[in-house]
Amino acid sequence: MKRIKVQYFTDIPDLFIHNDGDWVDLRAARTVTMRAGDYKAIPLGVAMELPKGYEAIVAPRSSTFKRYGIMPANGIGIIDESYKGPDDQWHFLAFATQDTVIQKGDRICQFRIIRHQPALGFRMVQKLRGRNRGGIGSTGRA
Repeated sequence: MKRIKVQYFTDIPDLFIHNDGDWVDLRAARTVTMRAGDYKAIPLGVAMELPKGYEAIVAPRSSTFKRYGIMPANGIGIIDESYKGPDDQWHFLAFATQDTVIQKGDRICQFRIIRHQPALGFRMVQKLRGRNRGGIGSTGRA
């Protein structure tokens, strides 16, 4: 098991892992009020020293948009192993689609730690030989 050094910036030191999942929930470190169309970096109350060769992927929880009307302003967040200083608090970059209040302690996003992608090389070919699946948006049709 890898041990991750964590620094807390709030009085809610809780990294929550569901028994049947492997993503870790993160909480808003302070109450944030947003109006429709606002962008804010919501502090998450933690900084971490990730092990060499690892990075964190931060994404909203499945209920975040339904409950708060916010979505990640950048799709997902990537935190690499070099972002580990004592002032490098993690944030959720949020865009509000409606007026909302996120309370301190609300679980708004989640993360997982993964290994860096291995070194890759690309080679141009005239045509791929795999089975054609019908293009984007075609999967699951009857």
